[in-house]
Amino acid sequence: MKRRDLVAELERIGCVLLRDGAKHDIYHNPKSGKSEPVPRHREINELLAKKILKSLAQDGL
Repeated sequence: MKRRDLVAELERIGCVLLRDGAKHDIYHNPKSGKSEPVPRHREINELLAKKILKSLAQDGL
């Protein structure tokens, strides 16, 4: 998956960029209170992208 597609999807579900890093950016979902690192590679492994989306899309259950 392209990184820009993953970031667009994260922003669509309400996540915000918490901070920039050299190798990762930290995205935070204020609704669930969870944060996840997102690699700064152009291509992100599909399984990793799904794991990040699943973790941040949960509504704090």
